[in-house]
Amino acid sequence: MNEKKKLELYLHIPFCESKCKYCDFLSASADSSVHKAYVDKLVEEIRAQGSNYKGYQVNTIFIGGGTPSILSGVWVSNLMSAIYESFVVEASAEATIECNPGTLDAEKLSYFKQSGINRISLGLQSAIDEELERLGRIHTYDKFLESYQLVREAGFHNVNIDLMSGLPSQTLESWKTTLKNVVRLKPEHISAYSLIIEEGTEFARIYNTEEGKKLLPSEAAERKMYKMTADFLQKFGYERYEISNYAKPGFQSIHNTGYWTGAEYLGMGLGASSYVFKRRFHVERDIRKYMAIDFENDITPLYQEVQELTLEDEMSEFMFLGLRMMRGVSGEEFLSRFDYNIYNVFGEAIQRNKDLGLLINDGSHIRLTARGIDLSNRVMSDFILS
Repeated sequence: MNEKKKLELYLHIPFCESKCKYCDFLSASADSSVHKAYVDKLVEEIRAQGSNYKGYQVNTIFIGGGTPSILSGVWVSNLMSAIYESFVVEASAEATIECNPGTLDAEKLSYFKQSGINRISLGLQSAIDEELERLGRIHTYDKFLESYQLVREAGFHNVNIDLMSGLPSQTLESWKTTLKNVVRLKPEHISAYSLIIEEGTEFARIYNTEEGKKLLPSEAAERKMYKMTADFLQKFGYERYEISNYAKPGFQSIHNTGYWTGAEYLGMGLGASSYVFKRRFHVERDIRKYMAIDFENDITPLYQEVQELTLEDEMSEFMFLGLRMMRGVSGEEFLSRFDYNIYNVFGEAIQRNKDLGLLINDGSHIRLTARGIDLSNRVMSDFILS
C-alpha cells in the first residue's frame, strides 16, 4: 500500500472589524450576511477540491486572514467539518486559527475546540496601548489579556502570540516591556516580526516621507531590538528555530515550518496561494467573481497565474526558504531531493557568503551566522538561479 503524501491546508478569511494601518493583506470589513455567504462558498470550494487530493493526507490546517475569529463558532465548525469530510486528515494534525483580541468568547472557543482546532494564534503586536493605537489595532493590552485567559480556560495548550518590533515611536525599553509581559504568560510559541512598510497602506502614506521616517526607530535601534528578542526569549526557554519564530520544546509551528522546507500546501478561499504538483497558483482575488464561481461544474478560477516550477526554481527556493531556519539547509537533503551536489550548484554563492562571515558550516548543514541573519535578504538573493 502506497503511503500518502503530506499536504498542508490553508483557508483564507478576508474579513476584519477594521483595517490596520500597516496591513496589506487581502482583507476588508463586511457584515455578518457577507461572512455567512462567504463561508458557504468556501465550503463548496473545499468539497470541490477534496477529490483532487485523494493521494494526500493532511497534516496541518491553518485558518488565517484577515481575522478568522470574527466568524461565529458554528461557521468555523462548518469549515472544519467540510475539511474532514473531503480530505484524509491525520489524527494528530496541527489545526491553527488566527484570532484577534476582543473577537473571542467562551462559546466560540468551545466550538473551535470541538471542531478539531488545537492551536490558537493571538495577534497582540505590542503590550503598549499607545503603540497599538498607532498601528490601528482595535484592542488594548487588557483586552488581549481577557482573550488570552479565555483561550487557556477553554483548554488550549498550544498558543502562539504575534509581536511586532520597529513600530513608530517604539523604543528599546517599550519593546522590552512587551517581551517581559508576554513571557510572563508562558505561551508555547512567539512570533516576533519587524514592521515592514508596505506600499498601498496608510503607513506608506504616513511614513514613506522624510518627516515620517524620523518617527520610526533607526536601523541600528531595530537591530538592537532584534538581538534583544533572541537573547531575552532564550533565557525563558524559547528556542529560536526560524529568523522570527521562537518556541518551547515540541511546539514549533508544523504548518509554517512546512512553508520554509518545501512542503506542499493547498490554499482555499479568496486569493489563497498554493504550491502543489510543482506549481504555484492562487485563487481568484475579486470577491464578487469568487462568490459567483460554480465549484461543482468549473473549478478553473482556482488556478490563477499558474507558475510551473523548473528544477532551478525548486533549488533556489530550497536555499532561500531553508536558510530562514536556524538549522539551515542540509547538503544531504539537497542531494536526495534533486540528485545534485549542493556545492556543484551553489558552491560559489556559499563560499562567497562564508568569506563574508554570513554563512557557516555546522555539521551537515549550512546556516546563517548572527551577522548573516542581520543581512539575510542579501544572502538569500545570492541563491536565485537566473
